[in-house]
Amino acid sequence: MTGYDALAEVYEWLISDAKLAPAEFAASFDDVLSLLPSNAHVLDCSCGTGQLAVGLAGRGIQVVATDASEAMVRRTAELSQEFGASVRAVRASWEELPDHFEDGTFDMVFCVGNSLHHAAGATGRRAALESMSRLLRRGGRLVLTSRTWELVRARGSRLDISDRLVRRNGRDAVVVYRWEIAPHWEEEHHIEIAIAQIDATGLVLVRSELLSCWPYRYEELEVELHRVGLRTEVSTFDLEAENYMVVASKV
Repeated sequence: MTGYDALAEVYEWLISDAKLAPAEFAASFDDVLSLLPSNAHVLDCSCGTGQLAVGLAGRGIQVVATDASEAMVRRTAELSQEFGASVRAVRASWEELPDHFEDGTFDMVFCVGNSLHHAAGATGRRAALESMSRLLRRGGRLVLTSRTWELVRARGSRLDISDRLVRRNGRDAVVVYRWEIAPHWEEEHHIEIAIAQIDATGLVLVRSELLSCWPYRYEELEVELHRVGLRTEVSTFDLEAENYMVVASKV
């Protein structure tokens, strides 16, 4: 699992305008949140800078936020404090989750923001999904979002440069993605993400990080979910769409 420590300070430039506010991020999952019981316990196990976790807490949901990046956990705690939200933030990789929480603790686990591809290959991915499944109570649900890697691989190695400036905290930046697509699915791929900030004097400050990733086909994900005791209830997978969501329940 690779970190996001270098990008943590500028991660808001990677969040869409529609999901930047915690309440709006949480609202994007209204359909699945309506399935929660009262007094629900929810885990966001790829919390990033905390927009979703803080948005959920703002609805009165009991929330724990975890991430493998210490810097992301710190930023989540800062955002929680800024909004006066009650969020417990813990640094933990997916494999470490059972060390922190008992089996069957949560009614819903979120793994969103195209995070799962950072698990190291099929073995790492299955271990991550097994940890998430263990922490769900029977009937609880995993909510997972993913890039459509079939599309990503079809486009090959490339450089994607945003065609617009993104404004955050009174500063503009250009977002750049550099994709290194390996010859075979099971091999390690790389994404370099760069945020080129432009200050008031016109100078450019670049922060970047090279991230490892291991892509997977949708059909592989379905099989792996089933193997860890999860049954798909909802899927928005479409080979022509950039991203999709899967909601799977603990059998």
